[in-house]
Amino acid sequence: MSSLAVLQTGESVQEIQLAPVSRLDLIKYAGASGDFNPIHTIDEEAAKAGLPGIIAHGMWTMGNLAKLFTEYYEEGFVKDYTIRFRGMVFLNDVVTLKATLIEKQGNDLRFDVRAVNQNEKDVLKGEVVYQLY
Repeated sequence: MSSLAVLQTGESVQEIQLAPVSRLDLIKYAGASGDFNPIHTIDEEAAKAGLPGIIAHGMWTMGNLAKLFTEYYEEGFVKDYTIRFRGMVFLNDVVTLKATLIEKQGNDLRFDVRAVNQNEKDVLKGEVVYQLY
């Protein structure tokens, strides 16, 4: 899709599949965000918290979801962004980002957005309102 302006209700932007989640991804995100909770980087601490392994920061997943709209920033901007976390993302998970247009109202495009793991299980769901210039 070369332009969001021509997208019709029910159509989707191109999905983005992220590389498998690595420990280094999470260490870098911890440094960038200031979230040093050890359940995101240290196996033993995740186990103490009752987790089967370290988990990605929820905001890491949410931030990646914005990549769906990066190539369209010349024609508008993300005006509103609401999400709900639906599941955990673990090391080596492959997350796919998806966005489907659900409503066009003037210059506002409302998208249903999702991040799913390699088993097609939702890890994040929400809506993005993209405003065209």
